[in-house]
Amino acid sequence: MGRNRVTRSNKQSKCDSVRAYYRIFRRLASLRRRTAVPPAHAHGKHVLRVTAMYIEPAAFRASSAESLAVSETPTAVWIQCLPSPLFAGKKAPLKTYEEVQPLLQQGRKRDLKILIRENSWPINSAVRASLWPALCKQHQHGKSMLDGFYWDMVTQVFGTVELPDKPIMLPPFVEATHCLGYHLTRKGRAVADRVVSVLGYACPDITYSPSLYPITAALLHFMPEEECYHCMASLVASKEKMFITQTKLLNEVTWKTVMQIAKKHAKSAAQHLSRLSGAIGPERIYADWQWWILAALPFPHLVRVLDCFFHEGIKVFYRVALAILILFHKHSTNQNSEWYAEATKNGVDHAVDKFCRNMPASPTKLLRTAFSIRALSSQYISRVFIKTEMTLKSKQVITGSRLVRSRSSDNLPTSQSQVNIQMMSHTLTIRELFTLWSWLPVRITMYQPVLLYTTEEHGCSLTTFYVRVEHHEPTLLMIKTCNNEVFGAYCSTRWFERNQKDERGNRQAYFGTGETFLFSLYPERAKYPWVGCSANADGKAEERVAHGSELFMAADSKMITIGGGDGQAIWMDENIRFGKTDRCSTFNNPPLCPSGDFEIRVLEVYGFSGA
Repeated sequence: MGRNRVTRSNKQSKCDSVRAYYRIFRRLASLRRRTAVPPAHAHGKHVLRVTAMYIEPAAFRASSAESLAVSETPTAVWIQCLPSPLFAGKKAPLKTYEEVQPLLQQGRKRDLKILIRENSWPINSAVRASLWPALCKQHQHGKSMLDGFYWDMVTQVFGTVELPDKPIMLPPFVEATHCLGYHLTRKGRAVADRVVSVLGYACPDITYSPSLYPITAALLHFMPEEECYHCMASLVASKEKMFITQTKLLNEVTWKTVMQIAKKHAKSAAQHLSRLSGAIGPERIYADWQWWILAALPFPHLVRVLDCFFHEGIKVFYRVALAILILFHKHSTNQNSEWYAEATKNGVDHAVDKFCRNMPASPTKLLRTAFSIRALSSQYISRVFIKTEMTLKSKQVITGSRLVRSRSSDNLPTSQSQVNIQMMSHTLTIRELFTLWSWLPVRITMYQPVLLYTTEEHGCSLTTFYVRVEHHEPTLLMIKTCNNEVFGAYCSTRWFERNQKDERGNRQAYFGTGETFLFSLYPERAKYPWVGCSANADGKAEERVAHGSELFMAADSKMITIGGGDGQAIWMDENIRFGKTDRCSTFNNPPLCPSGDFEIRVLEVYGFSGA
């Protein structure tokens, strides 16, 4: 009897245990289902309304067919996004904003940092609608903006709060080639344009900030327009931490900082990159460092990086850039690997970009790699950054007018030439500078560029243009149109020669030499030399080039012309506001912008000190 009673008791205990484990299992499964993909009503309906307005529907809800505008870009990369496996198994469920908010209110920044790093919210999580604005607001400098401030600014700038039908002219600090929309609809892109334009109006000190537009576009995925503006204004004005560089000097400092810290904290990866870069050198590769993250990473990876970025600042980008180098090194060390073959065939810059676009690591692994780099403190990054900035500034002051010979067999600009143009130019990116420099006559690359005239500072007047430019030889004209086309001309002769007279006492209509050439940098990159150069190269030097193919430069009080014969390659009016471009016989060039007619946003003219 006693033995049977004990046996039944043991069996009953085992059954109770099984039932208890089963109940726990079902409870965990239920929790995991609820936390993996937040319901549509979580944290209010705000995000879904914004998504419907600004974002291609397939991005979050593949079944939805409603959208105010149709994006031209497919969103397959988003459709593949699934809830992160970070908290699978025994891991805790993802935190809600209500659980994060107390850390923000209590100023527990370290605890908040750890929580954000560990919570791999899925791409469609509604938590960001509240989290991102709160993270940005903590960096606000000065008084908070009053309600309606943004719309008052919109009315001042555009005269109405309605979105215009025509494209909005972006500020000159935006880099046209990197206005990334991340699958925003046409209306979403127009809203991003407006936010950035108002920001440029409110912050006139910003002279060059290529990352500002992509970050604005990313914010619009999770919040309405006004809140997006307030977030960007907080990041731009932040004093404690840097988020967005706002000058060309600081933009260069960032990539040189990445290069320096990579040599110490990702030494093997940096050496591997340097070996693969070959003759072009690693500088060109590092110059694109932020586009590895903002332009090349899949959007789910970028969003998780931005989760941390909005709290910790630009150091997150530095760490992620190093993580990309480390992972690229890991996957391309083997000479039989796909990425080694890509680097040797198409160049390491293309290989790194393609590697990021096909990132083999999950967002969680990428961030884990980034944050596991040891001894890379914020203080160390800050010291490297400040030292690099001071070095570049001191070089700018010391240079003077002495000749500095190009130190590269590839005819690249000296570091000082890069600093000079990066500080002065509203049109040239570092890659465009490298391209343009390779087209200059070799003897000219020995001299330092000097900004002689820019419509941004000296006004739009042909008289002022002549006063500041006419006695310099040679000169480099750079035009950026309101449609963001960038083109220009290398002019071999002084503009003062427009006043020279021939033996009959008549002013010369055209002047200049065959060293003059045209170029286009965006959207196409091409050099158009004098047609007589190709004739000489073909051994036809003895053949006389037609007069219509020797019309290099012309100017008077009403206009400037470069290139003639059956059309004018570049023509500008006396107000330096409007121009036109055609094919011409002198350079055998196509029109330098698709429409033929253009409106000038910026004209820059450079001379060469000591030339």
